[in-house]
Amino acid sequence: MRSVALTDRLYEYVINTGVRETPVQQELRELTRKMPHGGMQIGPEQAALMQMLVRLMGARRCLEIGTFTGYSSLSVALALPEDGRIICCDTSEEWTAIARKHWKKAGVEKKIELHLGAALETLQKLGGEFDFAFIDADKPNYDRYYERCLELIRPGGLIAIDNTLWSGEVLKARTRDADTLALQALNKKLAKDERVDIALVPIGDGLTLARKR
Repeated sequence: MRSVALTDRLYEYVINTGVRETPVQQELRELTRKMPHGGMQIGPEQAALMQMLVRLMGARRCLEIGTFTGYSSLSVALALPEDGRIICCDTSEEWTAIARKHWKKAGVEKKIELHLGAALETLQKLGGEFDFAFIDADKPNYDRYYERCLELIRPGGLIAIDNTLWSGEVLKARTRDADTLALQALNKKLAKDERVDIALVPIGDGLTLARKR
């Protein structure tokens, strides 16, 4: 039994009946969708899933690698308690300026700590334990992001890795594309990684959930 094929009408039904976006979330999503790189944004159904996971875990300390215009971090921040925090890593002042504006508009800016610069350098400076991490940045560094997140996440914590189906490109046996090769290698590694329990969810462009044992 496979996942149901989502037609445009059925996808609209999912969004209208299975997702509860705030007005600020919807505003930011629509704004980002019209941008040249708008396709990098996660969908509202994936954001809702991540919010549910964060709430179920009772997460208070979260991490995001790749923030773009801030839709995913906004969604996670809305799901966190008042004392919850999410640390965001990105390199673009332009994109994250949009994020900051909407975080403030939603009243969650105090829950979000943005670090601009190379994510690997930021990650090396972080300490303590995190409950949840979301990886959605440059693909060739995915494995290094994963390994560092695995060090930072507490036992029972969750790492969510985006784009692990890569529009089906992960099936290509012969490819020289660095992004595709990196995702293929990580997927193969995760399938056998005894340090985590995994589930590759066919939502959006593929979302792998790795729970640290």
